[in-house]
Amino acid sequence: MKHLNAIIFAVAIVLAAYFLGNAYVQRSSPARVISVTGLGNENFTSDLIVWDGRFVAFNTVLKTAFEQLNRDKEIVKDYLESKGIKEENIIFNSVQTIEQRDNKYENGNFVGTIFRGYELSQSVQIESNDVALIEKVSREITELLNKGVQFNSSPPRYYYTKLSDLKIKMISKATEDARIRAEKIAENSGGALGDLISARMGVFQITGQNSDEDYSWGGAYNTSAKKKTASITMRLEYKAK
Repeated sequence: MKHLNAIIFAVAIVLAAYFLGNAYVQRSSPARVISVTGLGNENFTSDLIVWDGRFVAFNTVLKTAFEQLNRDKEIVKDYLESKGIKEENIIFNSVQTIEQRDNKYENGNFVGTIFRGYELSQSVQIESNDVALIEKVSREITELLNKGVQFNSSPPRYYYTKLSDLKIKMISKATEDARIRAEKIAENSGGALGDLISARMGVFQITGQNSDEDYSWGGAYNTSAKKKTASITMRLEYKAK
């Protein structure tokens, strides 16, 4: 009986060692995972333009400077409308007033300031879907100088109103690109692609077409180019069979 118990005990130890060893091997050999990054990009042309300008009046009398600025405002408004820009697309912002003074020195020492006059300025913004028209007017705006208006123009900024739809399309392209890469990796390693474990979207970038702009960790967003390229990455992880 003692011999039988010893045999049973020995078999139990062997079986326990086998199962424990097998469990350790399984834990030390994690499931094979294929990680890939896919790219989706799309070229597009902006369909919204925003253009800013600023005009200035100067006089030693504040009321006179304000009256001059109002005359210039009407000249600017009439000019823009004569070029085909609709009134609802023209936004005049509030008037800014700066009192101009010159520093005064005596024997190299600062002794105060001398009043020069008042500089009044007002900015105007044009926002339109007629990109070609606003581009043309922005190039011809120096004609206002012939009308006595000191007008300073900023470069137009370009935007795209269907960006959400474009982004969805690009995510789909990036995901498909990543899946094809994963299938190729699995095929080349003699296996097959299993279930998708995770999918993470990368940074969304918009740069000018054919430009040498640098990508940013926070995402580049170009507004200076009318024709742009948008790109996005998708990182997928699959089980490997």
